[in-house]
Amino acid sequence: MYRNLLLAATILGYGVGASHAECNVGEGRRIVPIEPLSTVEKFFHEITYRALEKIGYSIATPVETEYATMHIAVATGDADFTASHWNVLHKAFFEEAGGSAKMTKVGKPISGAVQGYLVDKGSYDAGVRSLADFKDKSVAERFDGNEDGKADLAGCAPGWGCETVIEHHLTEVGVRDTVSHNQGAYDAIIADIIARHEQGKPILYFTWIPYWVSAVLVPGADVEWLDVPRLAGDEALYTDYNGRNLGFGIDYASYIVNNAFLEENPPVRALFEEISVDVNDVSNEAQRQQHGETSAEEIKRHADEWVAANQAEVDAWVDKACSAK
Repeated sequence: MYRNLLLAATILGYGVGASHAECNVGEGRRIVPIEPLSTVEKFFHEITYRALEKIGYSIATPVETEYATMHIAVATGDADFTASHWNVLHKAFFEEAGGSAKMTKVGKPISGAVQGYLVDKGSYDAGVRSLADFKDKSVAERFDGNEDGKADLAGCAPGWGCETVIEHHLTEVGVRDTVSHNQGAYDAIIADIIARHEQGKPILYFTWIPYWVSAVLVPGADVEWLDVPRLAGDEALYTDYNGRNLGFGIDYASYIVNNAFLEENPPVRALFEEISVDVNDVSNEAQRQQHGETSAEEIKRHADEWVAANQAEVDAWVDKACSAK
C-alpha cells in the first residue's frame, strides 16, 4: 500500500540545492523513507535526507504513519528505511514485523534518551518517590483530576511503544486499581498537566528527554523522576539514573533498513553508520517547535541550519559513504 503511495509521489529536493551532492554513488537511485507522526523526529530525518542527497540519492516524499505500521512498511519493502526505530521501546514492533530476516538496524543517529514518570517536586519532597507509592489510595487521590478516586497519569498516545510499557507497569507494580492511564494526543494531555502545575496541584505524567516538556517542567526544580520497582523479567528496562530505576531503559534510535535495499546500496549503510545528532540539539529543536515553528518548511530550514553549523561533521559522514563499495 505504502509503496503505491510513494511511487506516485513527487521526488523532492530536500537540501538547499539538488546539485550539492559530494559524490554520485547514488546517482539515478531513489530512496523511499517513512517517518512517524512526530514532528521532532522529522527533524533528524531531514538531516538524513541532506546527507543522502550529498551522495547522489533522490528522496521520495515520505509517508507519515504510526510506529508499528512504519516497521511493517520497511519489512515488506513498501519503504526503504526510517530513522525512528527506538531500540528499547520498539523491540516488539521490530520482531512482530519480521525482525532481522526482513530488516537491519544500522547506526545510532540519536543516543542517550531517557524516559519515565515524574511528579511535582512538592509531592516528591512530601514522600511520593516511587510508582509503587500509588498503591496507597490516599496518595492516588491527591492526583485525581476527574473525581473518580484514581490518580490521573498523563501517559502515551495509543500505538506508541511506551504505551505497552506503561500498561505493563500498572499491572505488575499493582497500581491498576488506583491509577488511570490517560491517553490521547500527547501535547494536549501534557498541556493539562502544565495547567494543573501552574495552579499548584499535584501532577503525575510520563515524558522523555529529548522533548520540550522538560524545558517547561524542569526535573530537579519543578518536578522529580519516580523510581519504578525492579520487576522479574524487566532487566533490560532497568535504568540507574540519579539513583533511581526509571523503568524504561536508556534508549537510542537506529535506522532500520529493508534488507534487500541495504544489500544493493552499501553507501547507505556506510552513511547511516556515521550519522549522529546530539541529543541536546534534538531537545533544542523540540523547544523551537513548542514555540510554534512546526511547519514542514520551518523544520526543513532548521535541518539546513544544523547542517551548516555542523558542516565538517557532515562532510566526514559523506566521505565515508562515498568510499563505500
